[in-house]
Amino acid sequence: MTWLQQLAIFGAGIAAGGINTIVGSGTLITFPILLAFGVPPVTANVSNTIGLVPGTLSGVHGYRRELAGQRDRLIRMGTASLLGGSTGAVLLLVLPAGAFKAIVPVLITVALVLVVVQPRLAGWVKRRRENDGTAAPTHGGAILLAAIFATGVYGGYFGAAQGVLLIGLLGIFVHEDIQRLNGVKNTLALIVNGVSALIFIVVADVDWRVVVLIALGSIIGGQFGARMGRRMPPTVLRAVIVVVGVIAVVRLLTS
Repeated sequence: MTWLQQLAIFGAGIAAGGINTIVGSGTLITFPILLAFGVPPVTANVSNTIGLVPGTLSGVHGYRRELAGQRDRLIRMGTASLLGGSTGAVLLLVLPAGAFKAIVPVLITVALVLVVVQPRLAGWVKRRRENDGTAAPTHGGAILLAAIFATGVYGGYFGAAQGVLLIGLLGIFVHEDIQRLNGVKNTLALIVNGVSALIFIVVADVDWRVVVLIALGSIIGGQFGARMGRRMPPTVLRAVIVVVGVIAVVRLLTS
């Protein structure tokens, strides 16, 4: 691997760390570059997941103010993400490469629709509960936890646009400011990537040079992304999520 290729991977790590913190889908930047430089697909996926963990941690730290007061929510949802991420990581090592490829664009498209209609749909759900006299679940309820587990499975297996899926789900089921939900999204993604990384370190073939380059870049990008994301009005943040999600779908369908 030449110095220019290493520099390109480092730069991709910065971009991926930033976009993961704001939206998600950073894997769609780093993963294709690794493949283009001749890294085998599974090794690229594994190394990329490990390398992006420090950047996700950096983003969570940047959103620490928005996470205040959400401890119980994070414990419940984080447990679902932990179980899902572990399952997905194991599936990556035992299933044929590309087993999830056909369904990934569909999942992202559904998530984008949820992000767009979330304000109206959440309002409708809230009014329905008020009319029925039922209180909204503080943490979104069993359906959301099951969906977070399923998203964790996907995230542990591949993870591109995992953040888009999470923010779409959280926005529907939890009545909370989108910036606070973005902090939760980053934390859940960290849990999924973190547990996957631990499994991969123990049993998978890892390219540690790639890991270091992506890790260093993603830490920088994570801090930059946190500063940018926190300043975005909810409407702008939703627009960014949709644009990035559409690009992710197009790239997946044309790759």
